[in-house]
Amino acid sequence: MKEMSIPEELPLLPVRDVVVFPYMILPLFVGRDKSIAAVDAALAGDRMIFLATQKDVAKEEPEVDDIYTVGTVAMIMRMLKLSDGRVKVLVQGMAKARLSSFVSEEPYHVVRLERLDEPRAPEMSLETEALMRMVRDQLAQLLHLGKSFPPEVSVVLENIEDPGSLADLIASNVGLKVVQAQELLEVIDPLERLRKVKDVLAKELEVATVQNRIQSQAKEEMGKTQREYYLREQLRAIQAELGEADARAEDVAELRQKLEAAKLPEASRSEAEKQLRRLESMHPEAAEYSMLRTYMDWLVELPWSHSTRDNLDLKKARKVLDEDHFNLEKVKERILEFLAVRKLKKDMKGPVLCFVGPPGVGKTSLGKSIARALGREFVRISLGGVRDEAEVRGHRRTYVGALPGRVIQSMKQAGTNNPVFMLDEIDKIGADFRGDPSAALLELLDPEQNHAFSDHYINLPFDLSKVLFIATANVMDPIPSALKDRLEVIRLAGYTTEEKQAIASRYLIPRQQKENGLKAKDIRFSDKATLKLITEYTLEAGLRNLEREIGSVCRKVARRFAEGRKQPVLVAENTVAGFLGPPRFLPEEELRESEIGVATGLAWTEVGGEILYVEVSTMKGKGDLTLTGHLGDVMKESAQAALSYARAHAVELGIDPNFLEGTSVHVHVPAGAIPKDGPSAGVTMATALVSALSGRRVSKDVAMTGEITLRGKVLPIGGLKEKVLAAVRANIKTIIIPSRNTKDLEDIPPNLRKKVRFVSASTMDEVLATALEAKA
Repeated sequence: MKEMSIPEELPLLPVRDVVVFPYMILPLFVGRDKSIAAVDAALAGDRMIFLATQKDVAKEEPEVDDIYTVGTVAMIMRMLKLSDGRVKVLVQGMAKARLSSFVSEEPYHVVRLERLDEPRAPEMSLETEALMRMVRDQLAQLLHLGKSFPPEVSVVLENIEDPGSLADLIASNVGLKVVQAQELLEVIDPLERLRKVKDVLAKELEVATVQNRIQSQAKEEMGKTQREYYLREQLRAIQAELGEADARAEDVAELRQKLEAAKLPEASRSEAEKQLRRLESMHPEAAEYSMLRTYMDWLVELPWSHSTRDNLDLKKARKVLDEDHFNLEKVKERILEFLAVRKLKKDMKGPVLCFVGPPGVGKTSLGKSIARALGREFVRISLGGVRDEAEVRGHRRTYVGALPGRVIQSMKQAGTNNPVFMLDEIDKIGADFRGDPSAALLELLDPEQNHAFSDHYINLPFDLSKVLFIATANVMDPIPSALKDRLEVIRLAGYTTEEKQAIASRYLIPRQQKENGLKAKDIRFSDKATLKLITEYTLEAGLRNLEREIGSVCRKVARRFAEGRKQPVLVAENTVAGFLGPPRFLPEEELRESEIGVATGLAWTEVGGEILYVEVSTMKGKGDLTLTGHLGDVMKESAQAALSYARAHAVELGIDPNFLEGTSVHVHVPAGAIPKDGPSAGVTMATALVSALSGRRVSKDVAMTGEITLRGKVLPIGGLKEKVLAAVRANIKTIIIPSRNTKDLEDIPPNLRKKVRFVSASTMDEVLATALEAKA
């Protein structure tokens, strides 16, 4: 066939996944339009076609650079058209040729060829005969080790005396990769080609030998588990010998790349690499594989070394805080101090701020503003009702479905190792048989320990020292003392009426307009309408209910616009009731006048300060003391102490020393369904008791707070600012406070101090002198 004349120009048929050698007969399936046209053109002529292999099998329209230049001129022996539009052809290789240029590309490729004639082999030399015999022996060994080979080819091999033909026949049937086969095709010298085939067979023999050794070792104990192991090891050995990587190897390589990018500390890195090596040696179907794979995902995705740069521009930070929050000067000053220190000392440890105050005063939103001012990420976890220590520290990896704790989860969510981290409702954390979460927070919030925080799942020290922790709480009492010791407490007492008006006009009204689809021009609240909403429709320290009422008005206005209204709506003082119904809270001065036996006290609750009335009545009886109003033990003891004080000082108070003989005393605190307790109602109970026994009225404009001793000393109290705010809301003009609380008046805003008169008292005599009116 080599002597046959081959035209200089032939149609081109690019083939995929196969290299065609001379003398090789094989079927080809042709599906591309250009390829089918090339086959038709060859059949219309001398049935010759040039077969060249594509470099990229996925390319549908190969160009000049996508095709190997050395190929085989073949004769189309038979052609069959299939039902799906493809064509099946049977071809036989004839001679090698090199593609020198493209003649045309439409409607099919026509190429100009240069025939590659092999040099004539000299007479059979000893070296050539030895080489051919060695190749045949290698092939026989492969067949003995289980290599599949067509039986008819084996017969032909025995009768071939030409070294080039022998090399081509073996190369076309031994199952080489396309690249290896193409390299052999391009070798023109027959002896050189046969030597390369010998090298290929030698490598195949090594692979088959390793495979055979693994097989013999694995067969000793075959069982189900041993069989799986044998198959895995067999696959690994073959892939290692052939230099191929499987999907698992690519997966491990990707994890290793991510591990490099994560920049773990040295100690943690060595442990992570150890676990990665375990994963690499584990089969994907092993029970532990998915658990270890998930663990490695957590390790590489945690922000071990990624930090955001703090915004240390104090003026800009102050502007951000002022934009988001009205007043709250103490909090803003503390944040600016933090920034100032950070500017001077780059490696400072993050403080643990704790905002304490009633609901709705802006504790959580203040955390977001701090993050915005610092230029840091913000994450928040709510600890309300958390009773399982694993919520904080995570589960150990031995448990099914184990996960890191919420702290580590939030750090991954933040993507940086220095976010502003808010621990919301830290006072509502619980404890049960699953552990004490508050104890787990001790390490988290200790600046001396949290540089190596240990999560049970990760089980590697994670540095939290750069995190700015912020906790929020309504009250401090439920927080364990050890945890409380780690917190820097900043109290947010609540807002005055003027502050609420300013906040409503600056923040709440625009926000509710936007949330309800209204434009600024569609609705306007007058100052008196806003004041009416604050004083007659809400009674709170914070702003949540006020925003709800504003939202309710906006929704009603939105409905009017949806129904076709075009004119803007003005919410005036006299139209508020039309939107929200009658007022829910009446001003306190409209509820009562100065009375005998009724005193006004100031109480502190989780939702802020409140007014507390104490009523005392005397009647004929056996000298007993009756207490009603759902009082706690502390208030009951205060009532007993007040009675003992009145009996001990009866003469100087103008009371009959024998008043208990034939007289019963009843102390009642209204709203009996609400539990009441606390250590600051002593002076109020004593004042109401003395008023009832002496017949002197208690001034309706006076409110008081403080605890008493049996000797009439007035003891200090807490929560003064909240109590003052409650008194101002009730239009109280005079407030009696313990003299040792006078220092706390600095926390009261100046405009608030102007509204009331503060009277400090160290004894009950001073309290009574101010609170009781003279007898008519």
